[in-house]
Amino acid sequence: MKRIFCLLLLTMPIANAQNDDPYLWLEDVNGARALDWVRERNAISTRELASSAEFTALQARLLSVFESTERIPYASKQGKYFYNFWRDATHVRGLWRRTTLDEYRKPQPAWETILDLDALATAEKENWVWGGADCLHPTYDRCLIDLSRGGSDAAVTREFDIESKEFVVDGFKLDEAKSGITWRNKNEVYVATNFGPGSLTTSGYPRIVKLWRRGTPLAAAKTILSGKVTDVSVSASVIEEPGFHREIIDRSISYFQSEYFLVDKKKVRKLEVPADSRLQSFRDRMLLSLRSDWKVRGKAFQNGSLLAISWDRFLEGKRDFEVLYAPTARSALGRVRATKNYLLMAELDNVQNKIYALQLNEGKWQRAALPIPTFGTIGATPIDQFESDDYFLTVTDFVTPNSLYLGNVKETNRQLLKQLPAFFNADNLEVTQHEAVSKDGTRVPYFQVAKRGIALDGTNPTLLYGYGGFEVSYQPTYSAGVGAAWLERGGVYILANIRGGGEFGPQWHQAAMKENRQRAYDDFIAIAENLIARKITSPSHLGIMGGSNGGLLMGVMLTQRPDLFGAIVCQVPLLDMQRYHKLLAGASWMGEYGDPDKPEDWAYISRYSPYQNLSTDKKYPRVLFTTSTRDDRVHPGHARKMAARMQEQGHDFLYYENVEGGHGGAANSQQQAYMNALAYQFLWKQLQ
Repeated sequence: MKRIFCLLLLTMPIANAQNDDPYLWLEDVNGARALDWVRERNAISTRELASSAEFTALQARLLSVFESTERIPYASKQGKYFYNFWRDATHVRGLWRRTTLDEYRKPQPAWETILDLDALATAEKENWVWGGADCLHPTYDRCLIDLSRGGSDAAVTREFDIESKEFVVDGFKLDEAKSGITWRNKNEVYVATNFGPGSLTTSGYPRIVKLWRRGTPLAAAKTILSGKVTDVSVSASVIEEPGFHREIIDRSISYFQSEYFLVDKKKVRKLEVPADSRLQSFRDRMLLSLRSDWKVRGKAFQNGSLLAISWDRFLEGKRDFEVLYAPTARSALGRVRATKNYLLMAELDNVQNKIYALQLNEGKWQRAALPIPTFGTIGATPIDQFESDDYFLTVTDFVTPNSLYLGNVKETNRQLLKQLPAFFNADNLEVTQHEAVSKDGTRVPYFQVAKRGIALDGTNPTLLYGYGGFEVSYQPTYSAGVGAAWLERGGVYILANIRGGGEFGPQWHQAAMKENRQRAYDDFIAIAENLIARKITSPSHLGIMGGSNGGLLMGVMLTQRPDLFGAIVCQVPLLDMQRYHKLLAGASWMGEYGDPDKPEDWAYISRYSPYQNLSTDKKYPRVLFTTSTRDDRVHPGHARKMAARMQEQGHDFLYYENVEGGHGGAANSQQQAYMNALAYQFLWKQLQ
């Protein structure tokens, strides 16, 4: 999302830096003065980057990709229909639509439009952005639809009637908030929202879950569970499986720790499981994914393992878990999903995919590997856990367009349903995997996409992308934007798998949390140095890019190793790590970074916090900051203040803020194309 100051400095003036911050006014998101500053900076960036014919052509090329009708219309099954949300040049905000499987198999399916978001936005004079739909099982005739203004996380929720294709006049409805709402049955929903003063956590999320009955006011909803103000959030989920119905409340104490409660006959029972485990259900079995080692009833289980036990035995007090998966030093558990009779379990083995089918047969688990390609990113998604063992299989890598297959766990053959066309020329491109050795000796993998037989003369424009946080794994994927805007031009693309991510399981993530955060940055530096040592590139030709937590990574690289890079694109970033927990959802990430209000935590955070570590005495590579006014997750004040401080100190930079778009930075394809074109135009100009 360093070692610049001595301890004496850390404990004196920097500790009070926020009190002397001259740019706090830029945290006023919609303040007139702040927006005037934004418009001024946007105009400068636009004049430089967006006024050439080259930019116009690149933007048009990217827009043609993002709005192409040849994209795969990924769909999810609800009842007998397959639903898809679709944007193109005609439907800028998008269509929610459905079709049958027989139609979906066709190259050009016939779709039935359920909701036209462009028409709705025009009729209601709102800039609606689709937020998703939760439909009632098993009829799927009523759905709870989320709509956000400009792409923010906060959304309004409205009940929708599928058959009439209209919102239910007296149905369930929530005002704009960061809400959670889920069906219990047709006439009851669990709801967590802004109920008024005191109902939100310091992170800005709901801390109370209520049961709300149809036809009654929200104020009359019955409280089921209340968390603490210092929690991240409280939410409810209803698990529907053949023969089983379970209602779970999740009290998220921190980003990685939860208390789970089972609601049974309206009685709330706490489940005694590790706070940092992930709870799932498969028929009569409870599943636990461990993020730390666990000893229970004299038996030890390794972090990263997947455990199973019958719900009945667990509720009776038994703890005789079965181990369904145990990791190795270079492998990690991926997603676990259910078909009617199987669990589909993904594994990352040295950042490459394997998928297994697990079946419970006469009380014993049997495991078999699904036949899949050996390289690239492979995903298996069950189609309907209620009716079949069918699944969608997606296959892709950096240079291979996505393919979508329909398979069945019991069969070896799969049907190719859809395939993305090639959006860029990858004929002479080669994908390789390499390792760099970090400061502490850890081997850190990275992927490289480059021309075959690339000249090792240090002059290749190279883009290094990284994230390294929140146990998020980055794998090879086909990006038409990267291909068209970077690889086709002759650039080299690098994807870093640094610590803080989940590529090797919980340990890989935990190795770079809180006081060990510097390890993620050391890993990224090691990869950059390895690229230079291999003569793939050199500092003047090496650019880096990252967003959100990756934007923090970019800020740290800017302030710690400006000598290594020729250009930086810093997207929707965290940068002021002294105030991040006071801005929007920032408090929810203290489990990742620490609490800067605690002197012992600020002692290590202050070593890398980019905003506090900018110096007038250093020469920095040119940087482009991008963010969104409508981002209500990572506050745009981070990027604004960093740019303002760089301006004050006389450093060269560019800044562009989209006036909407949420945390993704763009609310529609046009904005997405524009923002991407700005970034790649900037990088190509700087790194040639």
